[in-house]
Amino acid sequence: MIHQEQIHFDRIARAIEYIKENFKKQPSLDDIVATVHLSPFHFQRLFFDWAGVSPKKFMQYLSLEYAKNLLKNGQPSLLDAVPETGLSGSSRLHDLFVNIERMTPGEFKNGGEALRIHYSFAESPFGKLMVASTSRGVCSVAFEADETLALSHLKRHFPNALYVQMVDKFQQNALFIFQKDWSRLDEIKLHLNGTPFQLKVWESLLKIPMGNLTTYGDIAQHIGKPKASRAVGTAIGSNPVAFLIPCHRVIQSSGQIGGYMWGTTRKSAIIGWEAAMAKM
Repeated sequence: MIHQEQIHFDRIARAIEYIKENFKKQPSLDDIVATVHLSPFHFQRLFFDWAGVSPKKFMQYLSLEYAKNLLKNGQPSLLDAVPETGLSGSSRLHDLFVNIERMTPGEFKNGGEALRIHYSFAESPFGKLMVASTSRGVCSVAFEADETLALSHLKRHFPNALYVQMVDKFQQNALFIFQKDWSRLDEIKLHLNGTPFQLKVWESLLKIPMGNLTTYGDIAQHIGKPKASRAVGTAIGSNPVAFLIPCHRVIQSSGQIGGYMWGTTRKSAIIGWEAAMAKM
């Protein structure tokens, strides 16, 4: 039986997709709710419970002009911002509490046969996900409704690891990031396999504040590789940890949303949801 939260997100995602496809026609609320088979009253209540803002306000956060304005106002100092202190602000920088540790060659050798990987499934505001961890931190977070398929994808990266379905402290700390109250948030430790260049890009992503956006070119500039925008894009596309490493906050310089491993509709949903959280 599908969890109620997954049903809610699926409906919201269908609404977002419809608006994206029909934006030039300026669809009415009645047009939108027809796609999710709800009354306008129930849809608006569902949407506000999920996003904390009205559908109309949420869609403003997804508009091209809004994205362009963020890009214009956020550069070039956004990635070099002085980190905030304390846990109260929703715009607090990720790099204050997310720590990335690289897997050693020995740990990844022979398909990860030296690794014991715990994995579990959880609900999030953006659908069902699988979170996996080693003895040193979270190694994967992926949005996927099909548990069998999610585990199969993980095993492609670590085919010889020992897999145990269980929840541990690393996973619990990681999942707290989806809560609106970050005062419960402890340090999140990530244990990732990646090249030095990939890790440098992923660490740069952690410095993008919630509710803000940047571009592939700006990331390349920030890491001292101004001509490596394409390589940066490839590294971002290889990010194994959804949401915690916020690759969803990187868009095209035109203001267009761009691609996303876990679906462009989900990327739009996350961007709008974070913008709403940052305004609270």
